[in-house]
Amino acid sequence: MTLTEADLRILAALQSDCRIANADLAERAGMSPSACWRRVRALEEAGVIDRYAAQVNPAAVGLGFQAIVHVHLVRHERDNLTDFIRAVDACPEVQECYATTGQADYHLRVLTRDIEAYNRFLEGFLFRLPAVASAQTNVVLRTIKRGAPIVP
Repeated sequence: MTLTEADLRILAALQSDCRIANADLAERAGMSPSACWRRVRALEEAGVIDRYAAQVNPAAVGLGFQAIVHVHLVRHERDNLTDFIRAVDACPEVQECYATTGQADYHLRVLTRDIEAYNRFLEGFLFRLPAVASAQTNVVLRTIKRGAPIVP
């Protein structure tokens, strides 16, 4: 799908406020409300707009501990990888998971209430996964940038 200037304005507005009224969105995009609605639907159907969500402040809901965990796997057999990915995907403490190049195989962003809860996550979940050989933790001291809009 080739994005138009109006599409880019729609995407910028929705990333800033996904609850914006269609009439206001249309005005920002320089379109009629009906044309804007059709364009948003087309962006959704093309997979450009993945989903709509509220961005929650972790500390405000009691999740004051955040870590980036660099995970090293024992071996890269298909079954081990599949089981690891399924387990991580189902784990509520894991907010994001990236398969990357470099020394670690995966990088997780993990949120818990405190260091004790994080230790329970490690001992009760991560280190029990057969594919995991080791993990290195970097504690997040403060968040500098989060949830930045995607600008094509």
